[in-house]
Amino acid sequence: MTLPAQQAQHAGGDGAGNGAGESAPRHLLGVRGLPRETILPLLHAGGAALDTSTIPWRTRSSSALLGKRVATLFLEDSTRTRASFTLAARTQGADALDVSAAASSISKGESVTDTARVIASMGADALVVRSGSPGMPGVLARALAEVAPDCLVVNAGDGRHEHPTQALGDALVIANTLGREGFGFEGLRVLIVGDGRNSRVPRANSAFLRALCAEVVAIGPTLLAPASLENALGVRVSRDLDAELEQADVVMLLRIQRERGGGRLMGSVRDYRLGYALTGARAERLKPGAIVMHPGPVNRGVEIDPGVADAPRSMILHQVSAGVAARAGVLRAMLADDARAGHG
Repeated sequence: MTLPAQQAQHAGGDGAGNGAGESAPRHLLGVRGLPRETILPLLHAGGAALDTSTIPWRTRSSSALLGKRVATLFLEDSTRTRASFTLAARTQGADALDVSAAASSISKGESVTDTARVIASMGADALVVRSGSPGMPGVLARALAEVAPDCLVVNAGDGRHEHPTQALGDALVIANTLGREGFGFEGLRVLIVGDGRNSRVPRANSAFLRALCAEVVAIGPTLLAPASLENALGVRVSRDLDAELEQADVVMLLRIQRERGGGRLMGSVRDYRLGYALTGARAERLKPGAIVMHPGPVNRGVEIDPGVADAPRSMILHQVSAGVAARAGVLRAMLADDARAGHG
């Protein structure tokens, strides 16, 4: 399977692909603006890799990427995304190399672009990038275009911009738990509650969900879920969680992004909990079959109560499991020999 060619994107722009020509590699820099016909093959690739017959869910092993090399370059701390990309690469037969800023020459003053060039020059077929700077994956994709044109770049989260593979994994969870085979999300109502201003999760998730025909409602206090999200993300913004709960099929909680200033905007923890935490009492009002999600890390007792996070309707750990399969699907779609042949 190949990723359809996309138009060239500016640094930090939305979309995948660099559009440099038929022989150019396809990068996954973002998902906003991608059409349904581009999203569905990625979802099906992740779904094919996911084995839901086991608890916890597992990613099916394959030798499709035997001989390929996947390097992760993480300039921000991460547990779930970093480990899942490494596991995803290895389950598909690829060699995996993990690089962190603290343990690299970046700590000695080397630029991020030079570090990326060094890694690519070692023969990496894909570079998975996590950065606090919006648009950094696009910057590195262009930096590698001349020195390592066959090295593909995958966005593993860049600042407030996007987290495309998180959205892929979350869509797999919704499809499997709510019985939406074929990823038809028509009629589903998804609440994204919390720090939509500073989190990158809503940007990618809302794009995915809307492309799959779900209704998305962003909920939070004015400073964390500003009205501008309606135009920016194409979602409905609400201030009243209690008014929306009983009609929700999915409630996705977000932590307060304190490292990006969210703590200064939330007010007191007590006031935030009164209005927007998914407490046990609120969870009891959810309709049968509704599920609770959270991309993690979870701040228990702030945006969600421990009893709700650990309840049967909580999909938090399933999101972690599905994330490995989603990333395996992306790597196969971009790196497998039949996919690379499609690059020209």
